Amino acid sequence: MDLAQEIERNVSAALTEDVGAGDWTAMLTPEARSARATIVCRASAILCGQAWAEACFRKLDPDARIEWRAHDGDRLEPGAAVCDITAHARALLTGERTALNFLQTLSAGATAARRYVDAVAGTRAKIVDTRKTIPGLRLAQKYAVRTGGGANHRLGLYDGMLIKENHIAAAGGVTRALESARKVAPPGVWIQIEVETRAQLEEALAAGATMILLDNMSTEEMRAAVELTAGRAELEASGGITMENVRAIAETGVDRISIGSLTKDIAAVDLSMRFA
Repeated sequence: MDLAQEIERNVSAALTEDVGAGDWTAMLTPEARSARATIVCRASAILCGQAWAEACFRKLDPDARIEWRAHDGDRLEPGAAVCDITAHARALLTGERTALNFLQTLSAGATAARRYVDAVAGTRAKIVDTRKTIPGLRLAQKYAVRTGGGANHRLGLYDGMLIKENHIAAAGGVTRALESARKVAPPGVWIQIEVETRAQLEEALAAGATMILLDNMSTEEMRAAVELTAGRAELEASGGITMENVRAIAETGVDRISIGSLTKDIAAVDLSMRFA
């Protein structure tokens, strides 16, 4: 998917949702009046969402001028000025909430990702996201994870096969599930299988699995899985990952750690806009 097209779709949908038949309150301001405003961050955060915020204001005033004092991926401290915007006053008033919604949501994802990435620094483990995203904002949230230093798992059901416990049960076991997956997967679509026990891991390896997800295993079980696998497959830890245990999980030697909370349990970053 093209990110520029996705930004256009996201912003158009968000403005339509918010403005509807018209922003009656903004009409209290004379139509020809221009104004200058500054967006300020009220918390420690990693900035993300510049393109979405710019698109909000430029859809309402194509001549809007935006001067960024920080850029996506930069670390912000409380009180930091993010950008200055000069535009029609009505455009600033109407676009304010939508632009801030994108910035606060995407900055939250980038901030969460950076915390986990920093926590596993020095290990081989990559922090990756999941499909547990806000409906309609999948690519935006995955962009935020990358901005925070994390990596993306599959974008959707179309670019990767993750064979989970229900798929295994329906197919008749680990080996049969993998055999069926190889028959139906088109070129470029990778195959990963979830295992919950050592016996399933041994069967997956014997069946030639090259990507294996270790579901809700203890750190001791993960360490044993890494030793047993001996580099024959990429191992991913998943389930119950927190800031308290992520370092210990990374130190087991797994290749990736997938974390749903990067996109589903984020706390919006506090940002505000003030007229000069």
